Amino acid sequence: MADRPLTLMAVHAHPDDEATGTGGVLARYAAEGIRTVLVTCTDGGCGDGPGGIKPGDPGHDPAAVALMRRQELQESCDALKVSDLEMLDYADSGMMGWPSNDAPGSFWKTPVEEGAARLAELMRHYRPDVVVTYDENGFYGHPDHIQAHRITMAALEMTALTPKVYWTTMPRSMMQRFGEVMREFGEDMPEPDPAEAAAMAEIGLPDDEITTWVDTTAFSGQKFDALAAHASQGENIFFLKMGRERFGELMGMETFVRVRNTTDAAVPENDLFAGLR
Repeated sequence: MADRPLTLMAVHAHPDDEATGTGGVLARYAAEGIRTVLVTCTDGGCGDGPGGIKPGDPGHDPAAVALMRRQELQESCDALKVSDLEMLDYADSGMMGWPSNDAPGSFWKTPVEEGAARLAELMRHYRPDVVVTYDENGFYGHPDHIQAHRITMAALEMTALTPKVYWTTMPRSMMQRFGEVMREFGEDMPEPDPAEAAAMAEIGLPDDEITTWVDTTAFSGQKFDALAAHASQGENIFFLKMGRERFGELMGMETFVRVRNTTDAAVPENDLFAGLR
């Protein structure tokens, strides 16, 4: 360890994903002198275009959206002081069931072995001590999140590395608070149908199943700035509507499930690098 810095690698699906669930840990650990590596798997081309033009609508240009989102991603990384940004540049697959799922070059259609081999090369280069990605359902069922999970776990199997591995999650108590705040800031939001409400209730985990609670309150300003950098997607980033103060109150704790560990660190823990320093 003396010849290289401790290293965190976060594997995300789209530009802006890095800020929502891991912006706090990326900023915190960068401030602590840890190397922070962000791998973004897709180009974000299924995001909103200028003026809020939606995918599939006249005038939506995925290539132009991807270029715009690449620039926004760099601004987000600058806000979070990310050490290294790596882009796999697969085509954004869109939401589950969209025609873009099956488009040539989409991340969802890419063989897991192919994506995993590319990610494994990055892992061998950076030799992360901690790897963070999504759970097997991509937290909420997005195809690119699921694929990011698959290639990450497969890439780890391809290497001889033994980092601590975490999946992002959210405690159900926090999900309930978010629901209350969303109603507060979006009074005209329609009530979800029963099936949608039931699916939402399954997102996250019971509090006692969370293994790792990392306090990033001191870095919530950077996290807010990182989200704000993705201005083209502002309509979809509910958290920005809270304002900085409320954002810091609600988004200061980032939570994870530890799924691989080679240290003697006990859980629950409050540091992804517990047992490593």
